[in-house]
Amino acid sequence: MHQCLHVVLKIPAHQLLYYYEGAVDTVAAETIDGRIVHFPANVLRSIVRNNGVYGTFELVFDENNKFVSIKRMGS
Repeated sequence: MHQCLHVVLKIPAHQLLYYYEGAVDTVAAETIDGRIVHFPANVLRSIVRNNGVYGTFELVFDENNKFVSIKRMGS
């Protein structure tokens, strides 16, 4: 059974360079209900905009806590 977590991300474009340069490989974020979740930084590539990564996102993990998907919530 998959687990869905909602996080608010506020990562400016200049900080994303750390991920792209390989200096950082994991993102730590707080879920809306206060838990801390870690996920691979490379998944941000699918949601990056010109100014960075901002918004509320749904993260999906499988039963082994492996990342499955990320999608932007709302508009």
